[in-house]
Amino acid sequence: MLDHVGIPVSDFARSKAFYTAVFAPLGYGLVMEVTPEMTGDGSSAAGFGKGKPDFWISSSDRHARTHVAILAADRAAVRKFHETALAAGATDNGPPGLRPHYHENYYGAFVIDPDGHNIEAVCHAPE
Repeated sequence: MLDHVGIPVSDFARSKAFYTAVFAPLGYGLVMEVTPEMTGDGSSAAGFGKGKPDFWISSSDRHARTHVAILAADRAAVRKFHETALAAGATDNGPPGLRPHYHENYYGAFVIDPDGHNIEAVCHAPE
């Protein structure tokens, strides 16, 4: 069900150093970084895991809530998730589409739930 989780941090450099250190004994490390140029909003992000980033930290102050990404079986399910979430009262936070700055087949859609959390549906498979 869960694909990855992300949390906002108040001091990106400090938090990146902290998680790099504390995840090392568990066999996890820094897998990917997203630069301010890539996000387009001036924020930075770092993803930790083994091979694939499963735990993310972000300097973004756009939303001070948790980010949870749910794995979708295919791109049609991502589109249906987005449509259903908006009909149920969510706010759009990124329509269904490719996010190639993560990887070439990353297809996701983002909504803000009624409590302000950033919820995503994501498919990693090619169309």
